[in-house]
Amino acid sequence: MDGHAAFTLVLALAAGVLCQSVARHLRLPGIVILLLAGAALGPDGLGLVQPRALGEGFFAIVDIAVAVILFEGGLNLQISRLRREQSAIRHLVLSGAILTLGLASLTAAWILDWTWQQSVLFGSLVVVTGPTVVGPLVSQMRLRPRVATVLNAEGVLIDPVGAILALLVLEVVVAPERAAVGAADLVLRVGVGTAIGLLSGLMLGLLLRIRRLVPQGHENIFVLAMVLLVFVLADELVAQSGILAVTIAGVTVGNMRTPVDRDLREFKDQLTILLIGLLFVMLAADVRLADVVALGWPGLAVVGALVFAVRPLVVVLSTSGSDLSARERAFISWVAPRGIVAAAMASLVAAAMEKNGLDGGRELRALVFLTIVGTVLQAGLTAGLAARVLGVKLPKREGVAILGAQGLGFLLAEELRRGGVPVVILDSNPQTCRQAQEAGFTVVFGNALEERTLQRAQLECVETAIGITPNQTVNAVFVNRAHELFHVPKNYVAVQAIETGMAAELVQNEEAEIAFDAVHDIERWDVRLRHGDVEVGRFRFDPARLPETPSEDEPVRDPPPIGERLVMLSMQRGSQPMRPMSSDYQPAEGDVVAVALHIPDMDDALEALDARGFERLEDAETASQSAGSA
Repeated sequence: MDGHAAFTLVLALAAGVLCQSVARHLRLPGIVILLLAGAALGPDGLGLVQPRALGEGFFAIVDIAVAVILFEGGLNLQISRLRREQSAIRHLVLSGAILTLGLASLTAAWILDWTWQQSVLFGSLVVVTGPTVVGPLVSQMRLRPRVATVLNAEGVLIDPVGAILALLVLEVVVAPERAAVGAADLVLRVGVGTAIGLLSGLMLGLLLRIRRLVPQGHENIFVLAMVLLVFVLADELVAQSGILAVTIAGVTVGNMRTPVDRDLREFKDQLTILLIGLLFVMLAADVRLADVVALGWPGLAVVGALVFAVRPLVVVLSTSGSDLSARERAFISWVAPRGIVAAAMASLVAAAMEKNGLDGGRELRALVFLTIVGTVLQAGLTAGLAARVLGVKLPKREGVAILGAQGLGFLLAEELRRGGVPVVILDSNPQTCRQAQEAGFTVVFGNALEERTLQRAQLECVETAIGITPNQTVNAVFVNRAHELFHVPKNYVAVQAIETGMAAELVQNEEAEIAFDAVHDIERWDVRLRHGDVEVGRFRFDPARLPETPSEDEPVRDPPPIGERLVMLSMQRGSQPMRPMSSDYQPAEGDVVAVALHIPDMDDALEALDARGFERLEDAETASQSAGSA
């Protein structure tokens, strides 16, 4: 690799990361800024990024990067969710791809008067949507689960199908005599890619489950190396089957719940961001602006027809037998931004056309990039409004989901309800669930570590998740799944010890806070409540009640320890909503806290609170009434 090739690669890498950081701050679609940066740094701009300086290595980098990106997309697809919407997803990915190919080809031929070769190649290239664009959009808008599932699944699964279809169409265009065997080639690639993906995904998942087989800290690089190996081996066995193999492998590994599941997702997510930035900058630099401008109004008309006619018709026909409502189908019709796979395949197809002496490769690539820019801007700028108008957005997050209907969990639920906070309780104990229901709470009975139970609790609408059972590992798994599967923003975990384990890891990574004022023996408090040895009091913080700061000659006296004499359950500051107490709480004047007090230790508990500046509200109100009478 010569000096300019290395400079091109490094500059594109740095520019890609910088542009995505800027896009996140500005809350703009990252692809738009990446494409602008690529055009500015490319031959038509500053001339600093020269993709062709990489030679054949340019297309090898594109292939490898796309493989990693699609594997990461597969990791995030949950089979349990796919199964519920399988009809709509299957038809969008399969029949939808064929319909898009045909309608987009006719559109290009009619509006641009292109040859059938150019038109069909264009139709095959815009079959795909962009998971790297759809995913952030869906997450940002907080769509209803079924709509989000369909869009995410379509984006991930149609990319390998569309890529294989585009390469198959390219073969037919280059060698028309192979048209008769085209269908057989497609079936072979899909079958081999699926089989290799399933087998390699299962093997990877099993290897990661065997403790100490892969050295600690090497899991992520091990998976990355194996994914790339699967990609090239599948392609060597059957050409162009690798892209589907790595996608299926990602779905398989992502649903096996390996010990390194979270770390693997985080690593692949960061790597994907890096590679997307690199690819878009280089691919945009490889497109001549003059070719895009030369398309003129007819080019924009083709993009408009894809958005306003082709996509809605494809969705209506593909989902006619599904359970999706008319509003949901209308929104899915509106969101189909093209992304990195369309850009990468356009460059590969254009290069192949040039190599085989076919005209129109530059115009084809220009129209695909115009389609990417147009659909990304259309979806990124209007999808939020469309979601509100069509009613497919989730309501504003509010309320608290509590795992544990007994003991401190029940007391906390009562306090939050008293403060006007909606509460849903999850538990697998029929007796405690019945008691909570009789007390007027919304209760979900079942295993709260299973996704279907969490869905019944509607965690997608919940702001806070708290695990309050005697088993702190169960608490940690609950809040972790609430955060990962439903993006619950605030999470608390009740613990007895915080030295090691999953709970400690969540707290250390700032993904959860320790519930209540400190670590507590949850089981001991459950027993106390069953024996009627607990009373709940409310206290106000007054800094004037704190002991005066001792002089330099006087020893500092620590306040009496709290231990298991009391548990701070919740706090309210001014007119703000009541919230669960956490160990990070820093009191402010006027704060009101609800405290569970152990009755046999009442005097010591009150002394400990008094030493920390907390006065019981009943005492304060009595003193105020006495002063008024005087």
